[in-house]
Amino acid sequence: MAYSPQARRDRINPHFPKLVEMTRDYVYADVWERPGLSKRDRSIVTIAALTALGFRDQLEGHIARGLANGLTREEVSEIITHLALYSGWPSAMTAAHVATDVFEEQDKAKG
Repeated sequence: MAYSPQARRDRINPHFPKLVEMTRDYVYADVWERPGLSKRDRSIVTIAALTALGFRDQLEGHIARGLANGLTREEVSEIITHLALYSGWPSAMTAAHVATDVFEEQDKAKG
């Protein structure tokens, strides 16, 4: 990972303070805290959407967040594999590489 999600937000904050504020106050403090879905389920939905749309940079952070929210590596693999049939092979292959990068980075951090 080039930057942690917080470091990425800190990096753009001087130039895009309102966007960072909206991300912090609306996306994470409001939407992610709504009681209708667990954070684990929100991670599944978000990983699926980002995979389908091919948003590699955001996908990296959300795979890590999904693992922190209780998803297993096997579940992340199944989500991405399942999406190959719905969002296309290229988007699933890209997501598989992103997920592998996250897994390897976490393994390296563990020592």
